[in-house]
Amino acid sequence: MITVIEQAVQARLVATAPKVETVPVTLCYDRSDPFAVRMAFPAPATLEGVEVSWTFGRELLETGLQGPAGLGDVRVRPYDEGRTVVEFHAPEGVAIVLMETADLHRFLQRAATIVRPGTEHLYVDMDHGLAELMRDSC
Repeated sequence: MITVIEQAVQARLVATAPKVETVPVTLCYDRSDPFAVRMAFPAPATLEGVEVSWTFGRELLETGLQGPAGLGDVRVRPYDEGRTVVEFHAPEGVAIVLMETADLHRFLQRAATIVRPGTEHLYVDMDHGLAELMRDSC
């Protein structure tokens, strides 16, 4: 049984400069962290020159395809009929990424084959999570 999916997509980094750069981005969904999705940017696309990953709620991505969603570090909203904006807010600044909405829908459909939305709680290992939280407390 498949428990992890990864999907490569093209994203356009929107900058203040007139050039909009296209970079490959990897979307990842792992059943062991059923509420989250991960978006990884390759080293050449980051200020630090190393791969950077952002992890945020699958529900945030789903909701953001329909209308503005998110108030924190990650915000998602439709841009036009075929594209979606994902904003990443960090102390260094804001990265604005344009992605094809169809690619995001396809990724979420694949994730739903692993864990159906609304059933994520069935896949959370509470004992392991508590053990991790308590590991350094003694």
